Amino acid sequence: MELLLFRTRWGAEGNLSEFAAEAESAGFDGIECPVPVVSGERHALEKVLQRSKLAWIAEITTGGGYVPRRELGLEDHVADLSAKLDACAALGPVRVNCIGGLDAWSDAEMLRFFEAGMERAEKLGLDLCFETHRSRCLFNPWRCEQVVRALPEIGLTADLSHWCVVAERLMDTEMPTLRAIAGNVRHIHARIGYDQGPQVPHPAAPEYAEALASHQRCWEVFWEAQRAAGAERTTMTPEFGPDGYLHELPFTREPVADLWEINRWIAGVERHHFARWHRASLDESPVPWRLVGA
Repeated sequence: MELLLFRTRWGAEGNLSEFAAEAESAGFDGIECPVPVVSGERHALEKVLQRSKLAWIAEITTGGGYVPRRELGLEDHVADLSAKLDACAALGPVRVNCIGGLDAWSDAEMLRFFEAGMERAEKLGLDLCFETHRSRCLFNPWRCEQVVRALPEIGLTADLSHWCVVAERLMDTEMPTLRAIAGNVRHIHARIGYDQGPQVPHPAAPEYAEALASHQRCWEVFWEAQRAAGAERTTMTPEFGPDGYLHELPFTREPVADLWEINRWIAGVERHHFARWHRASLDESPVPWRLVGA
């Protein structure tokens, strides 16, 4: 099984061409960015993908951006998702990551949203994954497990940093639940959360070594399930970002770290981590777990 790493557009500076060139130069296999909805943006993305060797993961939000508008209902979200799936189908994404739905919905509304999205994606030949994201349907691990039981074919993007905040603990404390959903996880967002926040100030800092190790233990559970299912590749996007996630000094609001440097660091660490895990798992020999990149 092969690990493909994608660079997130979130928080990145420069135009799309510069962003993609930096990603390729840094050794990323692809880019993850929103579905272009106007012709100029779509043409720019087409040119970038044609001129580079980069693959593309499409990102979709429903109901008003990264945080959904409370007044929008189920049909608004379904229409939003359907239109954006249609918009990205011609561009051939590796997969589509959807930050969708609303945490306040009933179970019936939530399942109708997922079913509608899965049906549309299947018709278009798209690999659709729903992200485990705060303010959305899959905002906690136990609700996600219920969804997987109801919809065994649903694809997931695992961003465990959100669940760390909701549950106020690291997610390797919930291994039975993670194993129950592992077969549905197709994509990983590699941001390191901790018990009081969705993003540590810097993942290389020794005071957050256990948070990094916790996420890596969880990611191995997903990789193992993918390999057992015969997957030839797995995808991961280092996704440290701005907008309240990146810590700032009080009064000056000076960022405590550089996002591009952090995401490159995570990419390098996870290439090494995956390679080591893959070798050890193929050997089927017990290898004492140790933190990779510390």
